[in-house]
Amino acid sequence: MNKPMIDIAYEVLTKKKKAMTFLKIWEETSQVADLNEQQKEDNIAQFYTDVSLDDRFVHVGNNEWDLRSRHTYKEVVIDTSDLLIEEAEDEEETFDTEDTEEKTKEEEFN
Repeated sequence: MNKPMIDIAYEVLTKKKKAMTFLKIWEETSQVADLNEQQKEDNIAQFYTDVSLDDRFVHVGNNEWDLRSRHTYKEVVIDTSDLLIEEAEDEEETFDTEDTEEKTKEEEFN
């Protein structure tokens, strides 16, 4: 029976009992799955996507991943209310540039 690679990664992290870099998780998972070099190359992107989307894993910084179960809610949830979004200024600048370009084109046409 072939296990999904994401389940193998879960087992790898469970056995290590600490956070690991993505590449280290990938190396150990692909070794357990007995992948050849071509299979590794073909599957690494999908594996990263799977780890990113699987609720059992959490990114803890410095490209290290760990099991969510080993971390508190406050450690793994980002408070987005502290993030500043300055889209309005960026949008105005974009519109100003577009308006100027449009006026220039219009003047050249006339």
